[in-house]
Amino acid sequence: MDERKQQILQALIQDYIATGDPVGSRTIARKYDFGVSSATIRNEMADLEEMGFIEQPYTSAGRVPSQTGYRYYVDFLMKRRPLSGDVKKQIKGSIVDKMRETDSIIHVASKLLSQLTSYTALAVAPSFEKNSLRYIQLLPIEGNKIVLVIVLDNGHVEHRTMDVPDSLKGEDFQYISSILNKNLKGLSFAQWKSGMLQGINFEVGYQKKLLNQVILMIESALKKEYESKVYLGGTLNILNQPEFKDVEKVKVIMELLEEDKILKEVLNTDQKSGVTVRIGTENVHEGMKNCSLVTATYELNGRVIGTLGVLGPTRMEYSNAFNIVEFITMAITEGINKL
Repeated sequence: MDERKQQILQALIQDYIATGDPVGSRTIARKYDFGVSSATIRNEMADLEEMGFIEQPYTSAGRVPSQTGYRYYVDFLMKRRPLSGDVKKQIKGSIVDKMRETDSIIHVASKLLSQLTSYTALAVAPSFEKNSLRYIQLLPIEGNKIVLVIVLDNGHVEHRTMDVPDSLKGEDFQYISSILNKNLKGLSFAQWKSGMLQGINFEVGYQKKLLNQVILMIESALKKEYESKVYLGGTLNILNQPEFKDVEKVKVIMELLEEDKILKEVLNTDQKSGVTVRIGTENVHEGMKNCSLVTATYELNGRVIGTLGVLGPTRMEYSNAFNIVEFITMAITEGINKL
């Protein structure tokens, strides 16, 4: 595609994103100084239509971008305008305030993402199956009660209170804690859940019964967290887009957003580092054929552990969505790795 066609395509897409109205040659000639007549722009638009980059929604209307046109725009024409210092400060401040646990970060990030983009935010928190144990501690509190503290490498903390025999003392809890940490520290939940625990029974002697109680409580505490969670932010934002005034279109999207299993598949498809933009039918689910999805991954120790993104119409402000999704996931990655 020659430079003039690129300029006209870029102008048409930017104007359509801003207004939602089909764009004609006169509009482009009036708003953009390309140094050519409206008739020349009209001829170039006819070529772009023949090439499949734009299309005419109905007779005697201006043109709108096709999915191919959006794809070309995102890949080659989109200008990356940097986020303002205030927006960066807002993002980092919100993330840091919730840095104690990964779940808190992802929950806040999804809400923030929807606010900053005005689209629907989707996020998958990591499954604890892949997270390793940082430490376990048994702390006596009063009478025959202790608190079991479990800390994972992503900063997630679980507390459980349990009853223990009166005969056990503080040094017994310290001993069992040290045995558990010696054998389990650095292993993922999946690794030590699948049989590793049985191998340490011989080390605890008469405290075996307590160890088994602790093991059952640990598994119970983390079982509900074993599957990755899906968070949504600004679900109703989709209703503010003129493309979704059609009740049937809205119904399809709303039903999709209620299905955690589908959303996990959508967000985890070809999961890789960096920002990914899927436009229209590039999305894996049929119900998203009128949408675009901009996602990015966040990492722990160089390993991708989750995905965050925004869902909106194909007439999306791609540059803004791209920049905000990218910066938020970078902030999450930075924060998680400092825990």
